[in-house]
Amino acid sequence: MAESEAIEIVTFRLVRGVSFADFVEANREVDAWLTLQPGFRSRRIAKEHGACIADVLLWDDEAAARAAMHRLMDELADSPVHALIDQATVTWTVAPIGHKHDIDN
Repeated sequence: MAESEAIEIVTFRLVRGVSFADFVEANREVDAWLTLQPGFRSRRIAKEHGACIADVLLWDDEAAARAAMHRLMDELADSPVHALIDQATVTWTVAPIGHKHDIDN
């Protein structure tokens, strides 16, 4: 059986004094890196009203998502984006997509 698409959801808060716009700007390096990763499909970053950030990525499969996360921590360990995140608030989940409903644009 072929593996399904997978969704990666990371939630966290930014450190005090960092704006959402600053965080998005700092992610240019991560965005460029993601486009080179096998199985990467898309990324969306949102800010909830309570200041929680949701970073949602779509991957070809769960294995691609997990492998990329490990590479990111090695290859972008020195990225300034990490200092903008309150590391104590990070949650990370990867799960295969069990239901999909698309609409044509």
